[in-house]
Amino acid sequence: MNGRGATLLTALLLLGSTAVLARPPDAPLAPSTTQELSAAKTYTVTRAPIEPLHLDKPKLPDLSGYSAAAVRAKIEHSPAGRVTVRRMLRQDALKEFVGGNNRLAEWVRRQRGMPQAVFIEGGYVNLAELAQKLPKQYFSQTAKGVYLARLPIVVAQGATLHIDRQTLRLSQERGAFLINDGKLFIEGSQLIGWREAANAAASFRTAKEFRPFLLSWGGTETYIVNSTVTSLGYDESKSYGLNISQYSPDMHMRMRRAAPRGWLIDSEFVDLWYGFYCYEAQDIVVKGNTYRDNLIYGIDPHDRSQRLIIAGNRVHGTKKKHGIIVSREVNDSWIFNNQSYDNQLSGIVLDRNSSNNLVADNEVYQNRADGITLYESSNNLLWGNRVVDNARHGIRLRNSVNIRLYENLAAGNGLSGIYGHTKDLSDTDRDIALDPFDAKVSMIVVGGKLAGNGSSPLAIDSPLSVELYRVDMLMPSKTSGISLSGILGERQEEILDLLVRQQKAVRIDPVESQAELQQ
Repeated sequence: MNGRGATLLTALLLLGSTAVLARPPDAPLAPSTTQELSAAKTYTVTRAPIEPLHLDKPKLPDLSGYSAAAVRAKIEHSPAGRVTVRRMLRQDALKEFVGGNNRLAEWVRRQRGMPQAVFIEGGYVNLAELAQKLPKQYFSQTAKGVYLARLPIVVAQGATLHIDRQTLRLSQERGAFLINDGKLFIEGSQLIGWREAANAAASFRTAKEFRPFLLSWGGTETYIVNSTVTSLGYDESKSYGLNISQYSPDMHMRMRRAAPRGWLIDSEFVDLWYGFYCYEAQDIVVKGNTYRDNLIYGIDPHDRSQRLIIAGNRVHGTKKKHGIIVSREVNDSWIFNNQSYDNQLSGIVLDRNSSNNLVADNEVYQNRADGITLYESSNNLLWGNRVVDNARHGIRLRNSVNIRLYENLAAGNGLSGIYGHTKDLSDTDRDIALDPFDAKVSMIVVGGKLAGNGSSPLAIDSPLSVELYRVDMLMPSKTSGISLSGILGERQEEILDLLVRQQKAVRIDPVESQAELQQ
C-alpha cells in the first residue's frame, strides 16, 4: 500500500479510537432507554443486546499443504502415454470449438484444411516426448527447453501432461490451444500464447481476435505451481484464458463427469482475457499468485463453484472490470489475505446470490470504483479487511441481507465508508429467472474503524435492519464532524448517543418490523 492510503493508515494509528462527533460535547444528550427511543418517520432506534453480536474470529483454512512438494507427489510417471494426431471433429473434448460453423471455420482457416489436434492418451507424457513423437511442423523444440505447438493439444481422460521447468508456446497463427481432459501439471514453467510472426507473446489487440487458451474440463485435475502464464484468451465461450469448467449441461448429462479440481499456487498470470475463470468447479485453491494487467477480470469463479480457497494473491491492473469477483451461487468459499488494487472497477465483488462466504484480512485499495462490493449476495461475513482510498465506496451492499461486517477498516474512500442500498433490477437486461433478487438490505457492523471517507462514514437506505456496536468513526471529512447518511442521518443524534457516548449496541428497525416482533 502506498500514497494516500498509507498516509491515512498512519493517521489512524496515531489517533487510536477517538471519535469526532457532529455536535459539541457539552450539548444536551438525547434520552436513552432499552425501549424504543423514537418513532419518527418509519424507523426506530433501540439499544440492542450485546451478547448475540459476539463472534469469535473465524478460523481460516490451513494452507501449508498446498505446496510445490505436494503437487510433485501427485504426479504418476507410469504408464507411458501415447501420442496421436487426428481430426478435431467428433471429439467430445473439442465439441465446444467445432460444433458451429463459425468456430470450426476459425481452425480451418488457421490450419489451411480440415483441422487436426494432438491427443495424449493412456498415461504420462512430457514435452520432450511430444517433440520426439510428433512431426516438427506440428510440435518442435526451438531452443533448449522451449517448445512450440502449432496444433491444439488434448490431454485425454486417463492421461497426464507434465510441463516441468520448460516453456510451451502456443501458436496464435496456427490456432493452437491446450485442453485438459485428464491431468495437467505445470511446474516452474512458462505457458505463453505466441505470435510467430513477431516472435513474441500474443499480446492483446482486440476482443474477438483468436488467442490460444487453456481449458480443463469436468473430471480433471490441474496443477500450476511456480510458473508464468501469459497472453491467453479472447471473447469466446470457454476460451477466456485459463478456464477450469464443467462440461456444458447437455454434455454433462451424457458424460457424468465429476466437478473439476485444481491448485494454482505461487504463479504469475499476465495479459489474459480472464486471469482465472471456473464454472461448476469444486475445491479449487488459488494461492500466492500474482494477477496483473489482465483484461476483464483478475480472478473470476463462476456458476455454482463451491468450497474455493482464494488466498494470498496480489491482483492489480485489471483493465475493464474487477480484481476478484465470485458470481452466481459461488458458495461456502474463503477469500482472505489478498491484495487487490488499481483495478478498473472494484477490488473484490460477491455477485448474484453468492452466499456463506468469508472475506477476511484482505487489503483492498486504490480501485476505481468500490473497495468491496456485494451485489444480491446475502449471508456473508466480512472480517478484518483494510479498505482504503478507493474512488467510490469502501464497502457497498446492494440487495443483500444478513451481511456481517466485523473489525473492518474503511478509510479515505471517495464516498461512504460503508454503504447499503436497494435497487429494482426488473427493468435491466438481467435474466430474473436465472438471477433472482429481493430489493432488501440489512447489515451488522461490529468493531473496526471508519475514517476520512468523502461523504459519510456509514450510509444505508431502506434497510430491513441495521445493528452497530463498537464502531470507531474518525477523521470526518466535514468540519462539522461526523455526518451519517440515509436513514442513519435522520436519527444521527440518537444513534451516536448510544453508540459513542454510552458505548452500547444500537439497532435500527422499520416500525413495522418492531410491530411484528411484538405480536
